[in-house]
Amino acid sequence: MSDKKQNTIEPLFVKDNYIWMAIGGILIALGMFLMSGGKNQDPHVFDYNVVYSTTRVTIAPILIILGLLVEVFAIFKKSKTAE
Repeated sequence: MSDKKQNTIEPLFVKDNYIWMAIGGILIALGMFLMSGGKNQDPHVFDYNVVYSTTRVTIAPILIILGLLVEVFAIFKKSKTAE
């Protein structure tokens, strides 16, 4: 009875995966932060340049998509020990 095999299960993710996931999460959070910034000085006046700035409309969505791609990469990245 003491000769039973112990099934060892390798972890699904290793340290490298978690580092890449953290990088992706930071990129997504930064994109969300940049998208939310900016306000008008006078709430009764609509300022087109503040609401539709390049940072909010272009840079922030690109950062969010880049962060999501990094997350997908982190999930599918195989550890070096599995090779």
